[in-house]
Amino acid sequence: MNGRVAIFLTDLRGGGAERVMLNLAYGFIARGVEVELVLVNLEGPYLAQLPPELRVVHLGGEKLLKSLPRLVKYLRREQPEILLTALEDTNIIALWAKVIARTRTRVVVTVHNNLSKESQNATDLKRRLVPRLIPWFYPWADTVVAVSKGVADDLNTLGLKQHIEVIYNPIVTPELINKAKEPVTHQWLNSGAAPVILGVGRLCKQKDFPTLIRSFALVRSHQLARLIILGEGEDLPDLRALVQKFKLTEDVDFPGFVANPYAYMARSSICVLSSAWEGFGNVLVETMATGVPVVSTACESGPAEVLADGKYGQLVSVGDSENMAQAIIDTLESPPNLEMLKQRASEFSLDRAVSAYLQVFGYT
Repeated sequence: MNGRVAIFLTDLRGGGAERVMLNLAYGFIARGVEVELVLVNLEGPYLAQLPPELRVVHLGGEKLLKSLPRLVKYLRREQPEILLTALEDTNIIALWAKVIARTRTRVVVTVHNNLSKESQNATDLKRRLVPRLIPWFYPWADTVVAVSKGVADDLNTLGLKQHIEVIYNPIVTPELINKAKEPVTHQWLNSGAAPVILGVGRLCKQKDFPTLIRSFALVRSHQLARLIILGEGEDLPDLRALVQKFKLTEDVDFPGFVANPYAYMARSSICVLSSAWEGFGNVLVETMATGVPVVSTACESGPAEVLADGKYGQLVSVGDSENMAQAIIDTLESPPNLEMLKQRASEFSLDRAVSAYLQVFGYT
């Protein structure tokens, strides 16, 4: 298959959207599409994982906005057929660049979060202004892709009236399955002394780990268990303080960012997504793919779609630590059919997502 796609990102710091874009890059390359990764900054742990077939273009700008002239020059010089972007500020810069460059490059922007919820909870002005910018600039895109139906519905409420493609994230890859089999050194995951509850994500307001810790305190009062929370972020000091408040320091661990979270998932007893809002909920699919059960909040948007309204894992209200604790206990005592979880996860495969994107690009 012929084709040339440029993927534009600020950096590769390890977020879910960046992981999704890299998965797509691998999938496109496997289908014979030429792919270039255009980065504002050469930063992030994913840099070490890039395949040699993926050409990296460094725009060399410290700030995203300052990279606009360089992106314009890149589009005029290289003229890729498709410019694929993710995250709102990057999307808008890409759309501005296309208009200024006056090239035939088609811009496909992807939306990975519930922007209404994100803006309502944002502390910086830029994030609060995003909903007002969407109806002004997103119509410039050749295609807008939402990672869940809930995200698409939210975009409609923000005033985006054009057709929105819904393409679920490419989560299940051969790499994920292989990495899930790798060993881990964490003592709790190798001892088998107690069930291990896992949380994964940036330590920030959106992921609402305080609710997970409060839920774990209730579970711990009922039975022996341990909690591991993977990730980095600004909320770590507050989360440690909450753990101390509940006298759980011996049973809760924060290993930070780990390069292979899938091995942790595969050896945990259950993974819990406690988010106040989401776009999709990658962690749920990643965990189910390893054959481990999940519990999630029924937050906007994504988890209810992934779990088919509770068929593949219990859903609880956002911030409801008591019901979350009961859902964890119930799942530990009576886990669902694990092969059924793997089968559900396979519906969010890289192959399916790549086929859907190639159709949007007009390559099929």
